[in-house]
Amino acid sequence: MLGVTIWVGSFFRDPVRVTPTASDIVVAPADGLVTQIAEVAPPPEIAGPDGLNDPLMLRVSIFMSVFDVHINRTPVAGTLRKLVYIPGKFVNADLDKASEENERQHFVVERADGVRIGFTQIAGLVARRILPFVSMGTELSTGQRVGLIRFGSRVDVYLPAGTTPQILLGQRALAGETVIARLGKSEILDGVGQ
Repeated sequence: MLGVTIWVGSFFRDPVRVTPTASDIVVAPADGLVTQIAEVAPPPEIAGPDGLNDPLMLRVSIFMSVFDVHINRTPVAGTLRKLVYIPGKFVNADLDKASEENERQHFVVERADGVRIGFTQIAGLVARRILPFVSMGTELSTGQRVGLIRFGSRVDVYLPAGTTPQILLGQRALAGETVIARLGKSEILDGVGQ
């Protein structure tokens, strides 16, 4: 029982993070492993003129194991324009179909310059509860805590056209600290596993 108590306490930890403040950056909303960087259509729940208006966006997926911090943070500063909860299944969050089938919660944050960034909390195989900390219309600062997913899950970030990822597949990210993209940049980032 002592081991379980220590593990649960560790799971709900909420460390202080140092968030970069440059105006063109997007920070990781979750701790975990970058498992996908792909061009996809945004989810229908947050697509369209009142959400993410781009037909195709760059999706960065971060998988959180049961050992990662599960407090999620906003990747950019701005106004929370959309918050949509979708009940669903609990298949492995590392699978691509989890984006469409699992319990999830979508956020759309509009920056002061009108650029909108979307991100989605996705419950996983073990996760059974998504808890929001914010409501629509909330003014958010970069790296601010926005919610929690209990016990293993994934967060997808939807980036607008003209955004270049600053992370690589297989890289580990820290919520509120790791810069995952720069808006308006077009350079390509390469890396070497060592």
